[in-house]
Amino acid sequence: MAIEEPAFEVLEKAENIEIRQYRSVIVAETFVSGDMSSASGSGFRLIADYIFGNNQSIRESAGEPSEKIAMTAPVSIEPLTPSEKIAMNAPVKVEPQGESASGLMDSKRWRVQFTMPSGYSMATLPKPRNPAVTLREVPGKRYAVFVFSGFVGEEKAQQKTDELVVWLKAKNLRAIATPQLARYDPPWTLPFFRRNEILVEIAAP
Repeated sequence: MAIEEPAFEVLEKAENIEIRQYRSVIVAETFVSGDMSSASGSGFRLIADYIFGNNQSIRESAGEPSEKIAMTAPVSIEPLTPSEKIAMNAPVKVEPQGESASGLMDSKRWRVQFTMPSGYSMATLPKPRNPAVTLREVPGKRYAVFVFSGFVGEEKAQQKTDELVVWLKAKNLRAIATPQLARYDPPWTLPFFRRNEILVEIAAP
């Protein structure tokens, strides 16, 4: 069965870089500390616990106290700036918080997100039982996206982020948010079959 991914329209393509317009989505997210690898793992487990049943179904009155939610792709990781306030009631994304808003790896605090299946609304999604997991609606956004394969750690993620930033400057495009690392494949996927992306939100022309 195909894994659902967020819907978008490709506006421009240049080799392994695309400009995409994404539709609005609902995400389940959590905030974790550590390096990129440990944050990805702990954040993934927290939200996977929510979608696999640690939730309160809206059909609880009909005898269904919890509900399994279909897995989506990607899982993403993104840095938070020191001044960003985290909403307490706010497919998967991870974001770090550190000294530099321009670098992906300068953080020790991260946001991890799963995009929820498109068939749900905020009113119909099961509610997380763990207060560390929250739901939030994200409006449609425009991203510059660098697509690449293989295993990805902090050094490779930063290298691809730097390459994307150089391309944006050459195109006179303005980044308006911190970069995100999105990973689409399960851990057992062979390196050359893996799909990874660096996404940076950009201002509309």
